[in-house]
Amino acid sequence: MSALEIRDVRKSYGSVETLKGIDIALENGEFLVLLGSSGCGKSTLLNIIAGLAEATSGDVRIGGRSVLGVHPKNRDIAMVFQSYALYPNLTVSRNIGFGLEMRRVPAADRDKAVRETAKLLQIENLLDRKPGQLSGGQRQRVAIGRALVRKPQVFLFDEPLSNLDAKLRLEMRTELKRLHEMLKTTVVYVTHDQIEAMTLATRIAVMRDGRIEQLGTPEEIYNQPATLYVAGFVGAPAMNMLEATVEDGKLAIAGTDARLALPERLAGAARTGAQVIVGVRPEALRLGPGSSTDLSLPVEIDVVELTGPEQVTTARAGSQRLTATLPPQARVAKGQPCAFVFDAEALRLFDPATGKAL
Repeated sequence: MSALEIRDVRKSYGSVETLKGIDIALENGEFLVLLGSSGCGKSTLLNIIAGLAEATSGDVRIGGRSVLGVHPKNRDIAMVFQSYALYPNLTVSRNIGFGLEMRRVPAADRDKAVRETAKLLQIENLLDRKPGQLSGGQRQRVAIGRALVRKPQVFLFDEPLSNLDAKLRLEMRTELKRLHEMLKTTVVYVTHDQIEAMTLATRIAVMRDGRIEQLGTPEEIYNQPATLYVAGFVGAPAMNMLEATVEDGKLAIAGTDARLALPERLAGAARTGAQVIVGVRPEALRLGPGSSTDLSLPVEIDVVELTGPEQVTTARAGSQRLTATLPPQARVAKGQPCAFVFDAEALRLFDPATGKAL
């Protein structure tokens, strides 16, 4: 039995359809990240699971039971909000245990559960403080503790780290990963941050315009993007997209005289004369010699950015641009002609008309 099932969920506001048929099934202990840009429908879907919004059609089942029409407090879920939503006049201890207090859990059991949760989150020394005396990271731990203490079937997180600075986001990501691996809880997590998605998820649902563009593991989403949108959205720097034509088993790169060898595994993907988009991740490019008969593309260096562990190098191949992440010791400079060698295993082809992988 799945911990959470979402069956053909649709949501409309008048004539505007926000969700256009979402189907997901989560097993116990999975960490699902709903990833997408603003307006894609990810928060709407989370609110429907939580009971804060009603689906126009479809079904949501938690632990095998339909929760449509069930009040949020009776759905056996706990939610962590972006804004923390702590009670400023209550101590950390009472904030964490407030849900248990409302359920009339005996004081001794409530106190034990609060202290166990505080120990897990390493905030035992903060229990007597009030939210106004805490840092942003500490407040977020309290908000997570309030959800953990209830031990629900499903945890829901609505962009919980977006209010934190970069250092605190990294710390809290690590903390959430640790907690999930320790507790094996079922989580649905909404974010627009691809790094959060890649590091936290067991599966990622990339959403676009109210639909799931691709559902898969982080490795599948990154290495085998199903569409041009996923390929461009996930990855920093983004996947390079080069316009090309298939000609006698080679890829003729538009705007150049280059002819790249078409890897054997892709030989039947597109017919001769077909227009394609060649996708390759920046880390799958390296500097090196090569001829136009293999997987080497002549380029001219345009911009070099040293980030510390790598050089993010943007170059021009005729009228097209592409980016490579090179070792920091690589000797490249603006205006320098050189060649980028492609990793054949990392090469992907897309249909420019449909946007789908070939």
